Amino acid sequence: MTKEPPEGRHRGNPAKNDPREWHGHRIITGGDLGAVFAPTDEPELVRRAKRRRRLHNSVVGFLALFLVLAAILAQGLISGWVRLPSAAPSTSAGPVDKCPAGPFPYLDPGTVTVNVYNATASPGLGATVGNALNERGFRVDRVGNSSVNRSGMTALVLSGASGFAAAYTLQQHIPGTDYVLDERTDASVDVVIGSGFQELLPAEQAVAAGPGALSCPGTSTPDGQ
Repeated sequence: MTKEPPEGRHRGNPAKNDPREWHGHRIITGGDLGAVFAPTDEPELVRRAKRRRRLHNSVVGFLALFLVLAAILAQGLISGWVRLPSAAPSTSAGPVDKCPAGPFPYLDPGTVTVNVYNATASPGLGATVGNALNERGFRVDRVGNSSVNRSGMTALVLSGASGFAAAYTLQQHIPGTDYVLDERTDASVDVVIGSGFQELLPAEQAVAAGPGALSCPGTSTPDGQ
């Protein structure tokens, strides 16, 4: 006969066969962790997604505003109603108290480098004068705007001490200009067009000029400029 096991004894201990228990302690599985933490993780993920969307929208809005402002600035520069201070020529030395002693020779315009600045409210006037001077052989380097605008002035011609002859040559093409000495060391010349400007002197009359004196504020040249 087969003997029955004593009362209280079992043929096997189910706890020992449970892979989730070890030495009487329950092993926590990934599923258990998911059941505990999943409900609280979802709102945090939603908040993070919202923050990312807000940041993205802010960056896109800033770039759009920047592009609009850049377009407005570019249009203003082209039209002439926006002027950059850096475009203005230096006039730190101001009008000369005494005109530089002449006479100065009339130079070949091809040897004279000119920068043209528009100090009027007429957009494109600097480019118009620059093109006219270029057609007469001057080497036009820069064209821009200037905040220097003395009431009723025709034009200012600026140079350093090395540009006396170049300034004199340019004055023969623009009647009614005033000479201004500045601190540059090269022989380039600036011309600042004012509201009193009308047109260049006829080319044949300008080219016929011989040696002469600069036209400074309060003075006049022998030909009446």
